[in-house]
Amino acid sequence: MARTVLTFGTFDVFHVGHLRVIERAALQGDRLVVGVSSDALNLSKKGREPVFSQAERLAIVAALKPVDEVFVEESLELKRHYIEQYAADVLVMGDDWAGRFDEFEDICEVVYLPRTPAISTTALIEKISDLA
Repeated sequence: MARTVLTFGTFDVFHVGHLRVIERAALQGDRLVVGVSSDALNLSKKGREPVFSQAERLAIVAALKPVDEVFVEESLELKRHYIEQYAADVLVMGDDWAGRFDEFEDICEVVYLPRTPAISTTALIEKISDLA
């Protein structure tokens, strides 16, 4: 029986860390579904609008070979709904969220993957801003 993996992210200023987490998430099952944070959710989480629009970020993630399906994540509070909607067997998150989603272990396996060292979207944006 096929295992569906679900992961989430903003995926703004797409970099190798994003690619690695998607590749590693895909290895957890047979089908990878990715929730891309809406512009509004990103603004509420990070206090800034994404550099790339929601539509652009969806297109980038959807074009990746390991990704089978993408959707817009409207709210952090809807994680259980998304897990159920996509019949996820595994929820994969970065280890910066470790422990935050353990409550979903009653409906799926929860895996926290280590982040790619020395790279972050925020750091990239700050570096680019300093060059301007």
